[in-house]
Amino acid sequence: MSAGRLAEVTALMQQYVDAGTIAGAAAGVARRGQIVYLDAVGYQDLESRTSMTDRSLFRIYSMAKAVTSVAVMMLWEEDRFELDDPVSRYLPDFSRVAVQDQASGSTRPPVREITVRDLILHTSGLNHRTSALYRDLGVRRRDMTMAQFIQNIVSAPLMEDPGTRYRYSEGTTVLGGLVEVWSGMPLDEFMDQRIFTPLRMVDTGFQVRTDQLDRLTTVYRRGDDGTLSPFEIEEIPFTERPDLLEGAVGLVSTVPDYLRFAQMLLNLGELDGARLLRSETVEMMIRNGLSDEVLAARPGDLGWGLGNVNVVMGTADSGGGPSGTAPSGGAPSGSASPGSASSTPSVGEYGWDGSAGTIFWNDPATETVIVLMWQNSPANPESLRQRLKALVHAAILD
Repeated sequence: MSAGRLAEVTALMQQYVDAGTIAGAAAGVARRGQIVYLDAVGYQDLESRTSMTDRSLFRIYSMAKAVTSVAVMMLWEEDRFELDDPVSRYLPDFSRVAVQDQASGSTRPPVREITVRDLILHTSGLNHRTSALYRDLGVRRRDMTMAQFIQNIVSAPLMEDPGTRYRYSEGTTVLGGLVEVWSGMPLDEFMDQRIFTPLRMVDTGFQVRTDQLDRLTTVYRRGDDGTLSPFEIEEIPFTERPDLLEGAVGLVSTVPDYLRFAQMLLNLGELDGARLLRSETVEMMIRNGLSDEVLAARPGDLGWGLGNVNVVMGTADSGGGPSGTAPSGGAPSGSASPGSASSTPSVGEYGWDGSAGTIFWNDPATETVIVLMWQNSPANPESLRQRLKALVHAAILD
């Protein structure tokens, strides 16, 4: 790796801080199992002028989905369930789901039941937590129990028959409930014992501990005038343990912690002697799992894997967000000035983001892991993600 090019990553992040676009950011890069870059710029909190550090805590939102998928697949390896089992076998309320007829407004039974595989691949027909329907029906709140959440989500109509369309959804929070059923443990305890402790992810969890409070970043929203103001996303803050442990969005973490998680995936299930999954299981998780019919409606050559990650299958050139765009990367090209490098797609690359400004990419071809975190809601600027990633790929010398 070129140390000079990596130093430009810091300069690039500082540009966005100086422009007032973000309060601060932290990023880390690992290559061939070694951390080659870890730095932070700006502020955790603008009002107190608390500096951002590489140990600052971030709400990672949908980057929690990959963690939940690891938990699910660990239990799959233990034969607790089959991927094509109907969800109603374990959560009986799911026998009541109905499909919304978009033309008449009436409902009907689905052509088949929702399976565990559907939940992971977002082909269940369930909707997203921010959809107008789920907001109007009060489907999800952090102060409700998992049982209440399940009752609410099955009472809302499915948007289409299971298996017919990729629709980014609350399916991963349902998966968290299934992990509790299959393991007999609360989701936070399972993740602590089976994932975070073995991987030495000391700062990741569903609640910010007292000893971590001074490292929690503030979420900001940009006003029409371009200024940043603190923004409360949740009624139940991450400083309190929520009643609903959400496998889809519920975790806080740090750049070093998530680097370790992502490196475990890149290593096909193992890190520093701790093996969480068989290599063949991870290989299945990081390749496309969507059918040809569902895949045809996805943008570009982008798949979705059982690891709850976007997968680059061919040429793709954009972002990594819930809109369905994918991480991009590959051979470096372009200028070495901060943020001006570009990169071509890397087939087989995978990753995902969080709605408040966090993202990770794993590139098996270059043996590279990139984690970037800031806290804006919405997460923009998208350009920072792609410019930073291009600089990292431009820093690869061999």
